[in-house]
Amino acid sequence: MTVASALYLQVKILGGFVAVLWGLELVDTLLLRGWLNQFGILPRRWRGLRGVLLAPLLHRDLRHLTTNTVPLVVLGGLILWQSTSLFLLVTAGVWLLGGLGVWFLGGRNSNHIGASGLVFGYLGFLLAQGFFEQSGAAIALSLIAGLLYGSTLWGILPFQRGVSWQGHLFGCLVGGAISRYQAPLQQWFLSLTHWVNLWI
Repeated sequence: MTVASALYLQVKILGGFVAVLWGLELVDTLLLRGWLNQFGILPRRWRGLRGVLLAPLLHRDLRHLTTNTVPLVVLGGLILWQSTSLFLLVTAGVWLLGGLGVWFLGGRNSNHIGASGLVFGYLGFLLAQGFFEQSGAAIALSLIAGLLYGSTLWGILPFQRGVSWQGHLFGCLVGGAISRYQAPLQQWFLSLTHWVNLWI
């Protein structure tokens, strides 16, 4: 794959994901009046498990989505620039494991929605990558992420009412853990995708 084709694929992946988020929120806001928001993560309720898969796709309103879009694109893009498989690994890990953490330990009678868990997962991964990998490129990306969004780490603390700090916390922790074990996890992920492709 040439550099141009790889870049085109990465733009399609990230741009397609953002398009899905905006398409869903526009439909939910303009036509469904927030009906989809009920499908978020409902901690320790069996029907709330569906939110582990659906919550990052849903947002309270267009302002909520706007707040998440730019850091999602910037931080996700910094990971995607390194490797498409790495981006998919971090996204899947933060999405599922971070969501399960919220389901197990989130506040009683709360409903968690939004892609901010992914944003904090990407941030946690990039910050930890500079520490664990200690290559020039990893340190540079870690510094960029820290300078741009390091101040948002306050969001992992329960200071702001109505904000899913648990989603931020677990996203950040999972992202950091993936960075710590990046090499074996990426090898496992590539083997898994290869096996899946054989069966498709």
